[in-house]
Amino acid sequence: MTQRALDSFGEQPDPMETPPGPQGGLTTAEVAERVARGEVNDVPVRSSRSVTEIVRANVLTRFNLIIGVLWVIMLFVAPIQDSLFGFVIIANTGIGIVQEWRAKKTLDSLAVIGEAKPTVRRDGASAEVSVSEIVLGDLVELGPGDKAVVDGTVVEADSLEIDESLLTGEADPVVKRPGDPVMSGSFVVAGGGAFTTTKVGREAYAAQLAEEASRFTLVQSELRSGISTILKYVTWMMVPTAIGLIVSQLVVKDNNFKDSVARTVGGIVPMIPEGLVLLTSVAFAIGVIRLGRKQCLVQELPAIEGLARVDIVCLDKTGTLTEGGMDVTEVRPLNGSDPDHVRRVLGALGASDPRPNASLQAIVDACPAGEGWGVTQAVPFSSARKYSGAAFTEDDGSASAWLLGAPDVLLPADDPALAETGHLNEQGLRVLLLARVRGELDAPDAASGAVPTALVVLEQRLRPDAGETLAYFDDQDVAAKVISGDNAVSVGAVAQKLGLPGAEHTLDARRLPEDRDDMATEIERNAVFGRVTPQQKRDMVAALQSRGHTVAMTGDGVNDVLALKDADIGVSMGSGSEATRAVAQIVLLDNSFATLPSVVAEGRRVIGNITRVATLFLTKTVYSVLLAILVVCFQVEYPFLPRHLTLLSTLTIGVPAFFLALAPNKERAQPHFVRRVMRYAIPSGVIAAAATFTTYLVARHHYAGQGALDAETSAATLTLFLVSMWVLAIIARPYTWWRVALVATMGLCFLVVLAVPWLQDFFALKLVGTTMPWAAVGIAAVAAAVLEFAWRLVGRRFRS
Repeated sequence: MTQRALDSFGEQPDPMETPPGPQGGLTTAEVAERVARGEVNDVPVRSSRSVTEIVRANVLTRFNLIIGVLWVIMLFVAPIQDSLFGFVIIANTGIGIVQEWRAKKTLDSLAVIGEAKPTVRRDGASAEVSVSEIVLGDLVELGPGDKAVVDGTVVEADSLEIDESLLTGEADPVVKRPGDPVMSGSFVVAGGGAFTTTKVGREAYAAQLAEEASRFTLVQSELRSGISTILKYVTWMMVPTAIGLIVSQLVVKDNNFKDSVARTVGGIVPMIPEGLVLLTSVAFAIGVIRLGRKQCLVQELPAIEGLARVDIVCLDKTGTLTEGGMDVTEVRPLNGSDPDHVRRVLGALGASDPRPNASLQAIVDACPAGEGWGVTQAVPFSSARKYSGAAFTEDDGSASAWLLGAPDVLLPADDPALAETGHLNEQGLRVLLLARVRGELDAPDAASGAVPTALVVLEQRLRPDAGETLAYFDDQDVAAKVISGDNAVSVGAVAQKLGLPGAEHTLDARRLPEDRDDMATEIERNAVFGRVTPQQKRDMVAALQSRGHTVAMTGDGVNDVLALKDADIGVSMGSGSEATRAVAQIVLLDNSFATLPSVVAEGRRVIGNITRVATLFLTKTVYSVLLAILVVCFQVEYPFLPRHLTLLSTLTIGVPAFFLALAPNKERAQPHFVRRVMRYAIPSGVIAAAATFTTYLVARHHYAGQGALDAETSAATLTLFLVSMWVLAIIARPYTWWRVALVATMGLCFLVVLAVPWLQDFFALKLVGTTMPWAAVGIAAVAAAVLEFAWRLVGRRFRS
C-alpha cells in the first residue's frame, strides 16, 4: 500500500462532506438519496475473467497466429486433408473457451455464496447487506473477525481492537476509540463497535483489496510460468529452424512449388506444442468445476497447484478437528466457593459480551444471566491474552472483578489447581478458569494475584470426518501439525482420539525457541502445539517454509489470519470470520474438513497429469525441430505432409493426452517442472527423430521411380508412429485397464488407416512391398529399446 494511501486514512473526514448519521444510522430516505447521488459502494468484485477476456485469452495467442497464417496458406496450395491441423486448433480453442466459461459460472455462483455480509444499522435496526449496498455515511457495526470493507471513522467502541497488519505490516492490534480512522481491509480481533463510512466505491482502498483477494487467475504458478518458459524456448528454436527449412524446400530443392510449400508447413506446424496450453487451462478449469460441486471455492486458481505440492498441513483445532459448538459438562468450584454464586458470575460474564465466542456461548447456554448485576468494565477475549474479563456491581451492591481464561496463563506454574486441570486436559476436555482479581482488568498484569474460584469444563464436539481426513494425509505423506491456542495436553488428547500420528508428541508453544532454525526443528519433531499466539502461528509457518516445506494452513478465526496469509496455501471454513475468508485462497463453504482431501487430490491430479502430457507434447516439438535440421543439413525433401503429422499428433498425443490429463493421480507434485519435463522430452525426441530419419534415408535408397517419395514418407511415418506410441506407452504407466485400452485403441486406429483404401488415399499413406515396412518396424523396435534405457537412466539419475 502506498504511503499516500496510508496517509489518507489518517485524515479526518470533513463534516460538511460526510455528515455523521445518528447512532441509529441512516434513515431509509437518506439511503435512497445517497443511492440517487451514486454514493454507493458499487465496485464489482470480480471472481473470474469476463467472457470477453476468456475468448481473447484463448484465441489471441502467439501460436494461434502462426498456425492461422499457415492454415490460410495451406487452404490455397494443398488438398483439404493437409489443412486438418487448422480445424483441430479451432476445436481446441473452442474446448478451452467452453471449459473456462463453465469454470467461471461455477466460481461466480460460489463467490456469491461466500460473499461477506456486513451488518449495517439503519432506522435504528441492524441488518446484513451485501458489500455493494453500503452507502456513504452508513453506520457499519463491527465484531470479532469482521473485516472493514470500506473506509470510515469510529463512532462507537467497546474495547475495540483492530489488526491492520495486512495493510501496514504493524503486527500489534490497534485500540480504536471514537474519532479514529478505520482502514478498509483491516479486521477486528477483539471487542466491537461501529464506524461511519467516509469513502465508498472506487475511492475506498477495499475496492482494490477485495478485487485482488478474490480474483480468479490463471497466472503466478510454477506450472504456467514453466509452460511459458518452454514456449519461449520453442519460439527461439522454431524461428531459425523454420527459416532454414523454407529455404531448403523452396530454393535448394527444385520441387513442385505447392508440394514444397505443403512439406514446409508440415515441418513447421508440429514444432508448436499448441495443445499444451489448452490442456493446462482445461485441466485447471475442470478442477474448479469438480471442487465447486463439493462446495469448495477456489479464490486463486494456483491454489489447486499449491495444494498438490503441500507436504505439511497446519490445522487449527477449533472449527477444523472440532465443530464450532461446545457443551459445559461441569462447573467445579475451588477453594470452597459457593456453587450458586459461581454460576451467577458466569451468567453475568456471558451477558457482558455482546459477541461471545464458542466457549462463552456454551457458558451462556449453561448459566443464564441473573438480574441486578451491572457491568462497570469489560475486556473481550483476545487470542494474545488467552482470557476475557469483566467487573460488576453485584445484586447485593458489592463490587467484584473476574477473569475467565486459560488456567495455565492465569495461574503460576506451582498452583495446585493446575494439577486438577491437567487430569481433565488429558481426557481431551477443555478447561477454563474463573478467577477473582483486584485492579484494572485491562492492565498488562491483570492476572497477577488471581484467586482461583472455579473450573469450567467444556467438551468439544469432534468432527465425525476428521479422523478419516487425518488418515488420508498420513497415507499421502503429508505431515499434519495441530496448532492451537488451547492447552497442549488437551489438544493432544483430542488429536489422539482422532488417530493423528505422533499426537503423543505435544509441546507448549511458550517453550518454543525464538531462533527460526531451532523452531523448525521442534515443529518437525512434534505434532501438537498448544498455547500458540497468533504471531507464533505466523512464525511457525515461516520456520517450516525456511526448511523448504510447502505449508498449508487451515483456520476459521481471526487468530489464524496472519498465518493463513503467509502460508503457501490458506484454507478457511465458510463459517469462519470474514477476515479469514478474505485472505484464504480456498474456502470450504460447507465447513467440511473432509473436503480438503478432495482439494489435495484434485491438485495432484492436475499437476501430475500435466507433467505427464507435457512430455508428450515436447517430445513432438523436439523431434520436429531435429527432423527439420536434419532435412536442411542433408538437403533432402521434408518427409511429411501436414496430414501425416496431424494424424500422428492426434493418435499419439492429442486424444491420449486429453484422457491422461483428467485421470486420477495421487503422486505429490515435485518442483522444477521445466527441468523434470525436459529431462525426458529431449532424449525421447532425439531418439524419435534419429529413428525416423534413419528409416527415411534407408527408404530413399530402397525406393526409386515415380511414387518413391510417397513410399518413403509412408515408411518414415510408420517408424515415427511406433516410436511415438512407445513414448505414450511409457507415459501411460502404471497401467490400468483403461490406459491399456487407450493405447491399444490408438494403435488400432492407425492400423485401420493403413488397411482401408480410401483412408490410405486421404492420408497419402501406403506401405509398398514388405522389405522396407519391416525394416521400419525393426528400426522402431531398436529405438523403443533405447527409449526404455534412456528413461530408466534419467529416472535413476534424477530421482527428485
